[in-house]
Amino acid sequence: MDRRCFVKACTVGAGLIAGGGAGLAVAGDTSAHRRQRVRLVGADGTPLRAAQLAAGAQYVFHYPFAATPCFLLDLGRPLAGRNGLATEDGRRYDWPGGVGPRRSIVAYSAICAHMMAHPTRVVSYISYRTPRSEDDPETGVISCCAENSVYDPAAGAQVLSGPAPQPLAAIVLDYDAGRDELHATGTLGGDMFQRFFTEFAVRLSLENPSRDERGPLPDDVRALPLETFSANVVLC
Repeated sequence: MDRRCFVKACTVGAGLIAGGGAGLAVAGDTSAHRRQRVRLVGADGTPLRAAQLAAGAQYVFHYPFAATPCFLLDLGRPLAGRNGLATEDGRRYDWPGGVGPRRSIVAYSAICAHMMAHPTRVVSYISYRTPRSEDDPETGVISCCAENSVYDPAAGAQVLSGPAPQPLAAIVLDYDAGRDELHATGTLGGDMFQRFFTEFAVRLSLENPSRDERGPLPDDVRALPLETFSANVVLC
């Protein structure tokens, strides 16, 4: 990169940071993918207001496909970005941090990066949990009880322990401060969507035989509390 391009890239990055951080990694990282822009709404179809999310709130929504679940979390404190994360195949990327009025809201794919455990209507072996002991990280963890992979949602979902070979894929969020609304606009890091559709094709076709699981999403996507979405949330 020559000096002119470098200065331009720094200027763009600074502007995105000033605008709230959303999209920072998408603007300058080849591991990020621009995808369909959707607004997050509640169970009643009204916009999910960021300022109304309680610390520790945990929601499930589907993105960037109708069958791929994601977590929306409010960790309750400002979250700075994280540089130097890496996918399983060695691609480096930077995570832009939290968004929202307190810069505390994050979103990740809820598909575990090891054996792809994920929330279903019947059960969820993966979830965010608040600290339960002095040994837990201060901000809590995303824990997959299927194979004991643990991720840090305050640091780009980097792997803290267990067999997962890479962080959870991050969902890029755009926060509209004027409307207090959240939009999902892309994904960042190592996603597992192709493998997910290959390995769970039969189950997905039986659950929703008339739905195009890879087709465009509606403009508004519902985000439900995990305890509402899954009948049984397994803790470990």
